[in-house]
Amino acid sequence: MSQLRDISPNAEIVSKTQARAVNVAAGVGLMNVLKSNLGPRGTLKLLVGGAGQLKLTKDGLVLLKEMQIQHPTAALIARTATAQDDVTGDGTTSTVLLCGELMRQADKHISEGLHPRILVEGLETARDEALKFLNEIKVENKEDMIQDRDMLQSIALTSLATKLEYDMSVSLADALVSCVQCIYSDPDEPIDLNRVEVISMSRTKESKFVNGLVLDHGARHPDMPDVLENCKIMTCNVSLEYEKTETQSGFFYSNAEEREKLVESERKWLDDRCRQVIEFKRAVCKEGETFVIINQKGVDPLSLDIFAKEGILCLRRAKRRNMERLTLACGGSPIHSLQDMEESQLGYAGKVSQVTLGETKYTFVEECANAKSCTLLLQGPNEHAIAQSKDAVKDGLRALKNALEDKAVIPGAGAFEVATSLHLTQKVLPTIKGKSKLGIQAFADALLILPKTLAENSGLDIQDTLFNLQEERQSSGMMVGLDVKTGEPILPADEGVWDNVRVKRQSLYLSTVLASQLLLVDEVMRAGKQMGKQPPMQG
Repeated sequence: MSQLRDISPNAEIVSKTQARAVNVAAGVGLMNVLKSNLGPRGTLKLLVGGAGQLKLTKDGLVLLKEMQIQHPTAALIARTATAQDDVTGDGTTSTVLLCGELMRQADKHISEGLHPRILVEGLETARDEALKFLNEIKVENKEDMIQDRDMLQSIALTSLATKLEYDMSVSLADALVSCVQCIYSDPDEPIDLNRVEVISMSRTKESKFVNGLVLDHGARHPDMPDVLENCKIMTCNVSLEYEKTETQSGFFYSNAEEREKLVESERKWLDDRCRQVIEFKRAVCKEGETFVIINQKGVDPLSLDIFAKEGILCLRRAKRRNMERLTLACGGSPIHSLQDMEESQLGYAGKVSQVTLGETKYTFVEECANAKSCTLLLQGPNEHAIAQSKDAVKDGLRALKNALEDKAVIPGAGAFEVATSLHLTQKVLPTIKGKSKLGIQAFADALLILPKTLAENSGLDIQDTLFNLQEERQSSGMMVGLDVKTGEPILPADEGVWDNVRVKRQSLYLSTVLASQLLLVDEVMRAGKQMGKQPPMQG
């Protein structure tokens, strides 16, 4: 019995064998929950919120974040898996599966009397060998991979197809590749995905890439033009409305004439500012060119009327993030003062148009030359479809970013796991002496959980499928994966099924570290401060 009982008699303690059993049960339980979602043939989960909100998903990250997990060990595994997504953008389900299977395989040996520390050393040796093997078999990308549209579409499609219907994934993958090609600047610079604005609309059209920006608000004057072409874009942060003073102050007048003069002078100040903008527009716009103002601050109704008469489209109170993206998309620079406006500060867009859906107005700033920021327009028939697409798009963009920054990819469809498992049992295991062999064997067996689950979720016979894959790998020596439709071995490289190197690396690290830590736990204690009550007096 733990010495903690003497200090805190109300502490709840689970010790030795029971502690390990509790941890293994939690890891395997969480694994079984997420198991059915893995791969393109995985099933969906319906999450119901406290207020009756519904969410359909098969994304591991969404499930782990939305589910209320009470068990401390399961919560720890869930947190680790969500950290995997924060770092690499994908691989949450794989990490949970690998961690749960490692604990189950290890538990068999520990229950036969093997000390957890020896087994953990074997697991860590196997992990290091698996990471070395990963570096040997990864497929290095060409320098101009950003131009290889087919390869990029395959990478995006591999990520999206595990979360969405195949037909939707194909159209979205094409849009995602266009987005990344638009914002890509230099091979040595990190790709900033914040430059991609994701806007959702409820209408039954396909999602698409917009070479420019879509703003979720429009002009506030009925006479302003709805469609303009060959537009000069003025992005500014200047006030074109009556301003309150920064300090508390008041104006005092003794008769109506003085009040009229006060109102007139204030209006004249605003009219002069509007006249400055109109004169600037007339100076820079040639025949056939139009002018668009997008202002971060307010514009009052009379000023809007002045601009409307001049044929200028003016948007007020634009969001700050849109202002930053506008200059990246259209060129030019933000104008903070009307005193020193220059033509070089203006951006350019081939077309600016306004679309009204229901009560919401959208402004499309399109056909930008040399755009470094763009918009992904997500369209779907209902909010469930759009929410699913939004979650998948994040993963798809991260998959492309990872592939371009790693300058390498790895064949998917379970090929890496099958090859690594055989490599550990055939090449590594004979070189190791002692009981650590059991840890390496456990790791090699645990890796096969991914191809096994892919087969199970596709309605295939698990043993037959796995033996076919292993025999094909041994006889051909090639990276062989699983065709989830037929159950036959395929070459993922030929089929365009690619995974990210950093996702595999991170998943191997995290799942092994967490499984090792949990296997070394010999007591689970719940003994917070509120539990340290005075022990009852002995009679």
